[in-house]
Amino acid sequence: MNILLCCSAGMSTSLLVTKMEESARNQGVDCHIWAVGSTEVNNEMDKADVILLGPQVRYLLSKLQEAVKEKGIPVATINPMFYGLCNGEEVLKQATTLIKGE
Repeated sequence: MNILLCCSAGMSTSLLVTKMEESARNQGVDCHIWAVGSTEVNNEMDKADVILLGPQVRYLLSKLQEAVKEKGIPVATINPMFYGLCNGEEVLKQATTLIKGE
């Protein structure tokens, strides 16, 4: 499972990536999680199974959904509360749910 996070510069999500990786390890989930800035997301999206946007770049949602529509890659905005609290477990759960199509 490849989870791509996108924020303004790719830095504000770095702590969230760490928390998500910790949660994945604790649950025995095999995944690759990385973060990029909004200017780099187009170069990385083909490697992802799901793309999650930080609340500050939610304006990219429809543009990215259209860009990956044919590839079937789900795109969603991270819940602002989970993002602000760096709740890696909940964001990982969101990613997993989107990948499974639930």
